[in-house]
Amino acid sequence: MTNRLRNNLIAGLIVFAFWCVFVIPVMADPIVTQSTSDSKVTNTTTTTTKVKTNPPSAISPSINASNSDLCTVGVSGAVQTQIIGISTGQAYRDANCERLKIAKILYDMGMKVAAVSVMCQDYRTFDAMMKAGTPCPIQGKIGTEAEELWKDNRHEIPKQENLKTMDRGEFINTLANGIISVILLAILVI
Repeated sequence: MTNRLRNNLIAGLIVFAFWCVFVIPVMADPIVTQSTSDSKVTNTTTTTTKVKTNPPSAISPSINASNSDLCTVGVSGAVQTQIIGISTGQAYRDANCERLKIAKILYDMGMKVAAVSVMCQDYRTFDAMMKAGTPCPIQGKIGTEAEELWKDNRHEIPKQENLKTMDRGEFINTLANGIISVILLAILVI
């Protein structure tokens, strides 16, 4: 175990203990209204009222992506503290969905080679077509002519995306940092 990871775990445990001792008991209190009244023969009245309430909530925006003709994904989120609330949202394009729709429209219009060319922009389709013995079209050529052109134009072959993997130490370090961040955010909320 590295010193940094050990220090992060110790700091996390200290924050967790603080949270358990000071934060949880405060969060368990219901909304309390205290009122005291004191009357004397001289008709002097003193009233004190103390109201504890939660602040208003930050509500994340609703992103509508229910239209089946859109290739978007909606993402939104919100954070609320006792002082300030922040919310945000955004729609992201899905390039693979767009590629599928374009290929389907081209195919429906009778342009089958163009539809296959659009699909071949993805490395998975390109590899599958080559392994099946039906190379993707290139420069208007198909079949064996296309295969020869692909050999001469390897720089045009779609590249496979590199998926990053984490080793065990990096995963544990990232997890510890995430837990500590969540605990510190919970303390900030209080």
